Amino acid sequence: MHPFHYVQTQEPGAGVGQVSGSPQATFLAGGTGLLDLMKLGVQTPQLLVDVRKLPLAQVEELPEGGLRLGALARNSDVANHPLVRERYPTLSQALLAGASGQIRNMATVAGNVMQRTRCPYFRDTATPCNKRAPGTGCSALEGINRSNAVLGGSDACIATHPSDMCVPLAALDATVRVLGPRGERTVPFTEFHLLPGSTPERETVLEHGELILSVDLPALPAARRSLYMKARDRASYAFALASVAAVLELEAGRVKTARIALGGVGTKPWRATAAEQKLIGQQASPALYEAAATAALEGAQPRAHNGFKVELARRLIVRSLTTLGGKS
Repeated sequence: MHPFHYVQTQEPGAGVGQVSGSPQATFLAGGTGLLDLMKLGVQTPQLLVDVRKLPLAQVEELPEGGLRLGALARNSDVANHPLVRERYPTLSQALLAGASGQIRNMATVAGNVMQRTRCPYFRDTATPCNKRAPGTGCSALEGINRSNAVLGGSDACIATHPSDMCVPLAALDATVRVLGPRGERTVPFTEFHLLPGSTPERETVLEHGELILSVDLPALPAARRSLYMKARDRASYAFALASVAAVLELEAGRVKTARIALGGVGTKPWRATAAEQKLIGQQASPALYEAAATAALEGAQPRAHNGFKVELARRLIVRSLTTLGGKS
């Protein structure tokens, strides 16, 4: 085990100061991801700043009708919150599809948003990985890449973003509220995670020392009719091979509102705007759903072992839209 120092903070600003003041410091919340990577030697922080005592665990209704998910709210609490289940069922379903009950009881909203890839090469310090060690190469490009991304990859990295929760957050136009050394700011969720490009080690727009305070969901009446579908190798405790968060609202048989995001296939939570554009204003039909699904996967770049994800994701999109909108 790599030696490290541990401190606990009870005020957000103090925690930000402690982490921003040390280049090898990081925040500790639920620890379900970080401690695992520390045991593997993938992450070796010199200072852990425990933020679990901060008053950031609430789920609160916003004045305009949305919801504020505190950064330290547990995944189980969010999934089972009455307002989440009523107004954003896709989010509740996604959370319950992730990990195990024990892990959901510990994992936090902010930790899920900051979750790192499950690419086996990233987690194996004996193999080259540009995300873990910039400039060493990407072993997945020519290696075993069944679990890797078909959307958003680059010559430097094709690691898949693993979160279930982040997929509906992308579809729902959530925002991330953060506090840093220069004060507070808000980031649209679809802009929070970065494509790998030539710098895959930089995964989000957060600067060192910035602390997530909450994830805010806008008032979106159409989201009451939403769902999350996930295809995986086994029925529980498995990461998505492909997943879909979908919102669909029809008016007189035409699509009034459509929100689609994909998981398991992209290097970040993948908002399928091309699919949404195909749907809006059109008469709902199986042919329309097929066209939207095809548009969502345009530009996919499958590798030797993950080409099946393209068709799998297409079928999940069609099934999701059919479930929400019917076959008429």
